[in-house]
Amino acid sequence: MIRRIPSLLVRNANVALLLIACLLLCGTAWAAPGRPWAWPDDIADKTFGVISGTIYDGFVATRFPKARIMRFSGTSDMVLALKAEKVDAIMVESITSGLVLKSNEALGMLADNVLELPMGVGFSKNDPDLRDRFNRFLKKIRSDGTYDRIHDRWFRGDPDKAVMPDIPVSSGAEKCVLAVSVADLPYVAMMNGRYVGFDVEVVQRFAQSEGIRLEIITLEFDALVAALAAGKADIITDGIAITEERSRRVLFSDPYVHSNSTVLTLKKNLAAGREKGEASAATKEKPASFLRRAVDGFYSNIILENRYLLILDGLKTTAIISVFSSILGSLLGALVCFMRMSPLRLLTIPGRIYISILRGTPVLVVLMLTFYVVFASVNISPVLVAVIAFGLNFAAYVAEIYRTGIEGVDTGQTEAGISLGFTRTGTFTHIVLPQMVRRILPVYKGEFISLVKMTSIVGYIAVQDLTKASDIIRSRTFDAFFPLVMVAVLYFLITWLLLRGLDCLERATDPKIRRGMGRGEGLPGAL
Repeated sequence: MIRRIPSLLVRNANVALLLIACLLLCGTAWAAPGRPWAWPDDIADKTFGVISGTIYDGFVATRFPKARIMRFSGTSDMVLALKAEKVDAIMVESITSGLVLKSNEALGMLADNVLELPMGVGFSKNDPDLRDRFNRFLKKIRSDGTYDRIHDRWFRGDPDKAVMPDIPVSSGAEKCVLAVSVADLPYVAMMNGRYVGFDVEVVQRFAQSEGIRLEIITLEFDALVAALAAGKADIITDGIAITEERSRRVLFSDPYVHSNSTVLTLKKNLAAGREKGEASAATKEKPASFLRRAVDGFYSNIILENRYLLILDGLKTTAIISVFSSILGSLLGALVCFMRMSPLRLLTIPGRIYISILRGTPVLVVLMLTFYVVFASVNISPVLVAVIAFGLNFAAYVAEIYRTGIEGVDTGQTEAGISLGFTRTGTFTHIVLPQMVRRILPVYKGEFISLVKMTSIVGYIAVQDLTKASDIIRSRTFDAFFPLVMVAVLYFLITWLLLRGLDCLERATDPKIRRGMGRGEGLPGAL
């Protein structure tokens, strides 16, 4: 052991020297000012943010194979992730990047004119005549100067200040559904409760000239092509790049505009001037107080452009889907429970299969299958589809809750009721059912709250609920904090109010509370 001490000391000394050297190197790296990033060398192995379903996804994967890609549903989500340093850079359209930089002083442009793309309006493969009519219309407005006026309105100046002209809606017999994403200007956005933007104006003018009754629905960007292929939309547009892969499923119009893309990052990554003592305007200005930021956020997210109307419409839609889905699911769950507990295998087996499939399938998948497959060829309201899909899902869970509650009631009480002269139906109605309801209500309330919160995914099938309204507002303001907190508070209020109603039902079915109220116990002013 004594002989090994020198070698241990030498070995430990080497380890200590290695650790000291590493700390010195790390300290030097931390202390040294980082040099500004250069495109594309310094970004090749960084984390990129792209909008899901866009051409930027494939571009980054091909151009920078070592880069990590994070996919988002909208520009506002990407901007939030960039400011939080969850991603190192984001790719956006050049006009959109100007709006982003105007609203976010901490961001800067790393590269411009990165990727030039031809944009087109998409039409169904089953309706080439509609595409040909649009191409003729596009050629006509290019020749008479209308196209130039539309292009200048949305691309030459500030699209935030552009005024959408009033285009009369045709009352013709032909109807077309236009699906958009409401991502951001200059292509499609929502202002004062109206769809605006370059794409919207062009398609609306086309519909007016052809006598087409145009209906506009909102979907996620990556769902536009699927909606067109499934027949849920006749036209899709929102700055969609024409690619070979998309052309296999979509009939694209002639290119109506060419778009350049930019790469944005944090200004500190571009701060070449800061090493020379230059400071950005953001560091020079004194940060606004919390109260001031809250007031500004309330105005920009609620008052400006009448955005509170979006919130009210979304709140109404969320409440409708939640209430009617729970009613449908409760009634259907009772039927499935009856089948599940039936002595006949002809009923028991389908009941078991229904419960297993619906409980084992994510509700989003059920929603998409219901909209794009089951009702693919049916002209049905997306809100009604959401009610059916959530009702089917809710019924599978409620059926098991009912079964557990019924089996929790002692069978002797059923036998006693029959011996007293009640029929089996009367025994269940007057003896078993009240006890079952009292037993299942706590669990039922939990499933009901889960249902209300699950309705936040209905934006995937063109339903503008509370969450989708928040997404639309964030796409205009690029403010993540206020819209998300506001939606969280509203969901809490919805669930709180609905729970109070269920609490009243629970008290009404509790015999102890009823007996106490009958004696005047617990009532104000009772003696």
